[in-house]
Amino acid sequence: MMAKIILAEDDNSLRGFLVNALKKAGHIVKDYDDGETALEALQEEVFDLLLTDIVMPGLDGIELARKAAELDPAMKIVFITGFAAVALSNGSSTPAGAKVLSKPFHLRELVDEVERVMAA
Repeated sequence: MMAKIILAEDDNSLRGFLVNALKKAGHIVKDYDDGETALEALQEEVFDLLLTDIVMPGLDGIELARKAAELDPAMKIVFITGFAAVALSNGSSTPAGAKVLSKPFHLRELVDEVERVMAA
């Protein structure tokens, strides 16, 4: 099932790998290197899935996901992070149903997780 994905990841090399893997799997991907520009894109068009790093300068992934969920409650959300335990602790309110993929992960795991989330 093809998905239209918005990706926010401040690590340029990782972002490139993720985009390539998702496009090879047949998805449409728009990628941004920070939360602010990703949010602007979310305000202008509809996406099936937000894939975002949690720890980014400026607007972080959790805040981006909150705003994305307000704009489109039907959008699926997957966080990618090396700091899942830290970022999602102390009762931070992440959108309901958001998934977390902890770094390091294989690109195949990412593609599989996207397909699982979209099928749900």
